[in-house]
Amino acid sequence: MSGGGGGGGVKKRGSAGSVGPEAEKMLAGAGAAGVRGEPGAAQENGCLAASPAAGEGVALKRTITLVNGVAIIVGTIIGSGIFVTPTGVLREAGSPGLALVVWAACGVFSIVGALCYAELGTTISKSGGDYAYVLEVYGPLPAFLKLWIELLIIRPSSQYIVAFVFATYLLKPLFPSCLVPDAAAKLVACLCVLVLTAVNCYSVKAATRVQDAFAAAKLAALALIIILGFVQLGKGDVENLNVNHSFEGTNLEVGKIVLAVYSGLFAYGGWNYLNFVTEEMINPYRNLPLAIIISLPIVTLVYVLTNLAYFTTLSVDEMLASEAVAVDFGNYHLGVMAWIIPVFVGLSCFGSVNGSLFTSSRLFFVGAREGHLPSLLSMIHPRLLTPLPSLIFTCIMTLMYAFSNDIFSVINFFSFFNWLCVALAIIGMMWLRYKKPELERPIKVNLSLPIFFILACIFLIVVSFWMTPKECGIGFTIILSGVPVYYIGVWWQNKPKWLLQLIYSTTVLCQKLMEVVPQES
Repeated sequence: MSGGGGGGGVKKRGSAGSVGPEAEKMLAGAGAAGVRGEPGAAQENGCLAASPAAGEGVALKRTITLVNGVAIIVGTIIGSGIFVTPTGVLREAGSPGLALVVWAACGVFSIVGALCYAELGTTISKSGGDYAYVLEVYGPLPAFLKLWIELLIIRPSSQYIVAFVFATYLLKPLFPSCLVPDAAAKLVACLCVLVLTAVNCYSVKAATRVQDAFAAAKLAALALIIILGFVQLGKGDVENLNVNHSFEGTNLEVGKIVLAVYSGLFAYGGWNYLNFVTEEMINPYRNLPLAIIISLPIVTLVYVLTNLAYFTTLSVDEMLASEAVAVDFGNYHLGVMAWIIPVFVGLSCFGSVNGSLFTSSRLFFVGAREGHLPSLLSMIHPRLLTPLPSLIFTCIMTLMYAFSNDIFSVINFFSFFNWLCVALAIIGMMWLRYKKPELERPIKVNLSLPIFFILACIFLIVVSFWMTPKECGIGFTIILSGVPVYYIGVWWQNKPKWLLQLIYSTTVLCQKLMEVVPQES
């Protein structure tokens, strides 16, 4: 893997910065235009040309600071779950004591994985996260399948769910005595996605400022909950946290403990999202690992202390029966100011959607640059310097889930797939140490950490198939549906001339409508 282009550290495949063949050669069947198109080809014949200022090429600029990086990780991990339903761990653990142990253990586990990703992100300094690492180590087909599921299900569905929770909390004061109408919540959720897409299209700095502000807001809300918990703890008579009672009801069944761990790890999801925007970070060799080292301990400490605060006020039965734990906690302590908590829940969700849109668009941008998605998605607005087409595409895919009535069951099909891709990426890190020892590694973790993490991932994958074989089987089938798409769209080089002409004309038309140009190295 030789160094190259804006990705640094590794050679790019089908980079948007490369010069493509003449349009006539492309239409004669040279191969990779359109679904697998070379963006350079579209640039040369009738498409908008870049107008770089002061001799600079059009590319995504390095504008993400250390603070922005911390905000992306913290803001993406902390969504609605810790406010609304932190009971999944408690339900399976059976006792407050074991639940707190599981929350802490999941945090430590996430820190180990994030440290491994810090090494990966500084060794393969390309945006795209798991997709980029799987592509470099295992080749195009496994990477495409990862991209296929992220594009089709994981990213858009999770973004829509968080936007829907935001809408529900925003509208709840208008419907105090009944459920929020589904149609109204869906409409506001779609507006949330559209507004944040517009912000991200307008400016990278605007998007990161939104992320910074809302990450600070959710930390402030959780700090309020934690302070109230410590005040309650100081008053004494906290039965849940009494040493003699805190482990009463503990469930020691292996299956239950594993489910508790799964619930905890789901709440920590997003610890690897900064790796999706590595190429836009200022000094990533320093700031990527530093952002990870700062963020994950903060999130772990906040999660454990927040749950501790809940246990000072609410009994186990009250927590398990609650529809929104933080709201019930606020009603108990804040009186007429209890409305603060629902507002902060909404703000937390809004920030999470922003962070997910920001990183998802970069994933699809990199996928298109590598030739796995239409070349249009790898293009950039020359004045705004944002990946406009991939942001609009991410928005459209997310809005499509407004027509679905059972999103959660779809997500459950892929619980194993996330851990499989993470494990493959970290196995790839170890393989690179052996095969490419000459690569620069600004951070190098102790070998015991990736070995431990890989074994734990394998255990989680096996448990997923053991406990939910039907769901995993359906998920695996959907993953395999990407194989024919790969062979038709990516591998098939000699497409008919009429198809190449259609793809080319459509790309040029969309490029002119959006006023975007290919990236230049």
